[in-house]
Amino acid sequence: MTAVTDQDHGQEQGEAGGVVVCQGRHAPASEGRWDDGLIARRAAALAMVPEDPASEAAPDDVRPQVEAYVPSGGPLRPRLDALRELVGLSRARLDGTTLAEAGRVLDEAAARQRLSSRHTVVAIAGASGSGKSTLFNSLAGAQISETGLCRPTTAAPLACSWTDGAAGLLDRLAIPGRLRRRPQQGGTEADEALQGLVLVDLPDHDSAAAGHREQVDRVLALVDAVIWVVDPEKYADAALHECYLRPLAGHAEVTFVVLNQVDRLSGDSADQVLDDLRRLLDEDGMALGEHGEPGATVLSLSALTGEGVGELRELLGRFVQERTAAARRLSADMDAAAAKLRPVYVAEGRPGLGERAREEFADRLGEAVGAAAAGQAAEREWRRNAGRACGTPWLRLWRWYESTRRPGSPDRAAAMPAPAEEQLTARQRVEQAVRTVADAAADGLPGPWAQAVREAAVQGATGLPEALDELAGKAGTVGHGRARGAGDDAGRGTAAAVGGGGVMATGVAGASGAAHSGRVGGKPPRPAWWPAAVLAQASMTLLQIFGGLWLVGQIIGVIEPGLLTPALVMLAGVIGGPLVEWSCAAAARGPARRYGQEAERCLREAAAAVGRAKVLDPVAAELVRYREVRERYVAVTEFSTTGR
Repeated sequence: MTAVTDQDHGQEQGEAGGVVVCQGRHAPASEGRWDDGLIARRAAALAMVPEDPASEAAPDDVRPQVEAYVPSGGPLRPRLDALRELVGLSRARLDGTTLAEAGRVLDEAAARQRLSSRHTVVAIAGASGSGKSTLFNSLAGAQISETGLCRPTTAAPLACSWTDGAAGLLDRLAIPGRLRRRPQQGGTEADEALQGLVLVDLPDHDSAAAGHREQVDRVLALVDAVIWVVDPEKYADAALHECYLRPLAGHAEVTFVVLNQVDRLSGDSADQVLDDLRRLLDEDGMALGEHGEPGATVLSLSALTGEGVGELRELLGRFVQERTAAARRLSADMDAAAAKLRPVYVAEGRPGLGERAREEFADRLGEAVGAAAAGQAAEREWRRNAGRACGTPWLRLWRWYESTRRPGSPDRAAAMPAPAEEQLTARQRVEQAVRTVADAAADGLPGPWAQAVREAAVQGATGLPEALDELAGKAGTVGHGRARGAGDDAGRGTAAAVGGGGVMATGVAGASGAAHSGRVGGKPPRPAWWPAAVLAQASMTLLQIFGGLWLVGQIIGVIEPGLLTPALVMLAGVIGGPLVEWSCAAAARGPARRYGQEAERCLREAAAAVGRAKVLDPVAAELVRYREVRERYVAVTEFSTTGR
């Protein structure tokens, strides 16, 4: 990483007239051996090398090296992919505000992965007067950040990089070249361990300057780790705990909490304050990295006297050499984003369309279209056909005559429209069935997905009553007949059934209120015993006719007298005809009932098929979409490193 860009440093030297400018402080360029710019160090190195062809390679040796971010073999990449898919699948169902944080995490992860993985960016943050700038200088081994009694002292983020190649990271933090420094290298083992560290001194988060906190919040959202510096007086400050430590509790693995200025405490006071600080952090929900467990690092030191600074340098060295801070920070960011998204992805219980809900929906549609009434009508139609085939001709003639004289005959009733209240009831039953199945499917779902399921059901049900009427119109053939439901519970509806050897449509009001009339398009199937019954009934009729003619012939003298025999023959026909009709009616009860049940079943299945295509399938599609995003959400959270 270049400590100062060529352009900024050239301008700075030109404007200062040979004076090196460092955060508002001026010192002659000839004083001391400290150089705060890469150009000055390169110039010094070139001045010491003899001018020969070999010296031309010298600048290449100090050329900044940039290494692309290469994620470890951990679960970061699958989690990022799952989060990206989750956001993509959810855009049509969730508003942009809900997905904003997840989108920001994806953008920042992509930006960080394009930059160096050899560097770890650590910010030093704290309240006014906590001594963070003093700690920054102590870690750097040089007076880089300005310190003083006046507040605020640090007005803008100041960066110090131990190695080259971090320019892209600092550009991402929007730290200008004039605020980029290099530390005083001591050549010790601790300094070697810090190779790759980029330390950033932040303004006070409680500064009176309006823009300071905005800069703190902006940089804290981009760095790999943070060192929070607190002092014995304000370590329990509510602004620190409520605005920063508590919301960032999930980032404990990339957090250091340093109790500074312990030199001001006497005896066991430092241990007591440190224990109380640990208690507050525990109440904030921040895990503490004790006994080798992952979590925040908490320690005490004095940046002014140097007490404990060496321990912090060692901890930072091990932390930097692991090169996992960026991945852990991104993982913690995903945990925080996933926690915010939990209410819109995690359902209570096990929502979905169960078999019972589907059956109840089919039953309600069957009631709405009058399936029970259709079955009863089909059963009566079967019996009427049996009566026509097996009944006595005299009784059938009488029934026909009576039907023509009744005001409510089927011929007249078929043309009468259904009452308005019955039409309304049919529509209401369909709407009630849709609402019930939508509520059952959405039960337990998060708000946005429950709303999507209900909207899918309502949109699909827009043409459901008309579709049921169209089903009846296609199924029925125009004719006569009307089926009356057995009781109010049967209701009125489109009664269309496909079964056996034909299609039956009864003349009852459709779900949309239209009246349909019809009769058997193809006659119901006749059992094998019908021809014998018809032959027996015809024989009984012939016996009646034969016996009657015999008696008439005897009366008029054409045939010899003998009343007993023709009377018995005629009586056998008179008694046998009703007996055959009664036997046929008894034998027809079972087949007629089965035929009616089949007609009812077919109508229910036809209505259920329409309801499934228009309502259940769209609802099921929404539930499948929810399950897909839920699987992606689980993939985002199952490898959480913070336990959230």
